[in-house]
Amino acid sequence: MKQRCPWTKDDPLMNHYHDTEWGVTLHDDKKLFEFIVLDSFQAGLSWITVLRKRENFRKAFAGFDVDKVAEFDEDKIAELILDSGIIRNKLKIRGTVQNAIAFKKIKKEFGSFDDYIWRFTGGKRIINKWERLEQIPASTEESDTMSKDLKKRGFKFAGTTICYAFMQAAGMVNDHLVSCFRYKEIL
Repeated sequence: MKQRCPWTKDDPLMNHYHDTEWGVTLHDDKKLFEFIVLDSFQAGLSWITVLRKRENFRKAFAGFDVDKVAEFDEDKIAELILDSGIIRNKLKIRGTVQNAIAFKKIKKEFGSFDDYIWRFTGGKRIINKWERLEQIPASTEESDTMSKDLKKRGFKFAGTTICYAFMQAAGMVNDHLVSCFRYKEIL
């Protein structure tokens, strides 16, 4: 039996996410936008709650097409607030539209969101060597800097903890425990 990071709690959906996505280096702007959306909705909730609604989020937010989401108007926002398939938090929904607009501005300025976001780790993955979950931080100096810069650029729900969760998801940091089978696989 494969040894995984214990946060999956052996839930099949969490195991699949852990085994195929979490910590895998991402350089695709569309996927980076997806993780920003999902991580911002996680604020104050568990990741499994968001993961279970992921496909509904995909439908609700135009397949995570940043150009389309940036154009969402008040009618679309009102429709999403009534969508029981997603987390119906008005501030997070409005924040997602605002984040799409800010994401597009960053893409225009830097050529891609990828080029912008990887600056916070010097273009390299941070490889940690944690042995226990308790060692993994909720935020770091890099996520603090990222959070401040994203907020300055108009992002909502981009606190340092959310930024660190994004860094983990996008493979900017390898926070698999050293005992986890994925730790060496994604090196």
